[in-house]
Amino acid sequence: MKKRGASGSWEDLAEQDRQAAKSRKRLQIAKIGLATAVAAAFAILFLMPIVLTITNSFMAASEISANYGSVFAKDANGGKIYIAEKVNLKFIPDMVSFSQYNTVLLKSPEYLLKFWNSVILVAPIVIFQLIVASLASYGFARYRGRIREIIFFMYIILMLMPYQVTLVPNYLVSDWLNLLDTNWAIWLPGIMSPFAVFLLTKFMRRIPDSVMEAAQIDGAGEWQIYRRICLPLCKGAICSAAILVFIDYWNMVEQPLILLTDAETHPLSVFLSKINAGEIGLAFAVATIYMVPSLLIFLYGEEYLVDGITYQGGIKG
Repeated sequence: MKKRGASGSWEDLAEQDRQAAKSRKRLQIAKIGLATAVAAAFAILFLMPIVLTITNSFMAASEISANYGSVFAKDANGGKIYIAEKVNLKFIPDMVSFSQYNTVLLKSPEYLLKFWNSVILVAPIVIFQLIVASLASYGFARYRGRIREIIFFMYIILMLMPYQVTLVPNYLVSDWLNLLDTNWAIWLPGIMSPFAVFLLTKFMRRIPDSVMEAAQIDGAGEWQIYRRICLPLCKGAICSAAILVFIDYWNMVEQPLILLTDAETHPLSVFLSKINAGEIGLAFAVATIYMVPSLLIFLYGEEYLVDGITYQGGIKG
């Protein structure tokens, strides 16, 4: 009788454990479902402006004016007026029209000219900033010392400062070097930016010293260690820095406005803010074209971006 009683109690305990496990599982599923719903809501909220811009770029000019004309309406003196009626946000056009893209790509070459101005300004900054940053980061990571730590601390201070703080010194130096109204006024400060140096230095310092010491024992020089060990191990961090630097300078506005007085040399990011109220449809089309490089680069390098930020250095197993 005792064995049966003991057996019964063990069965009751086992049943209670199963019920508790089921309850925990339901609670976990509910938490996951709630977190997924919240994340989906934020994703939809953040994607709405992008989707709205892309879909509205295929609207006819008359439909855009009918939907958003009141937003850009002005009074007789050219000032903004109070919007008494609701704005009609439409994600699906009544009739798909490519007239905006026809105007941007074929009839108005100034938009493409500004687009290529952006490419000419940003591409050298990304390429040469990564070259300079990788070499500087190798020096900071490979050799330690008080002077190098002070210099690296100065890099961090400069990185924490917003660009507007250093804009006046950059202007004065560019004026002293006779670089104003040239691309070099944009290129040189961008190439020497401290952000990539900070990111790559922190990454390279996590590479085990034993790896470099083993390479030295095998007869490798500093250049071989840098090119064959550090660069391959830092591929994710380099791609992350390239994506972040590209997006940062692709959207720059203050630098070209201050350092380039000739409007013909301004990038498309500056030109977008100058599209008037009568060209709302063109603004949607130009903004869509302007988003394409950033989206493609992000989608292509998303894996590298995550890997470069989360990977703690060293050699993967």
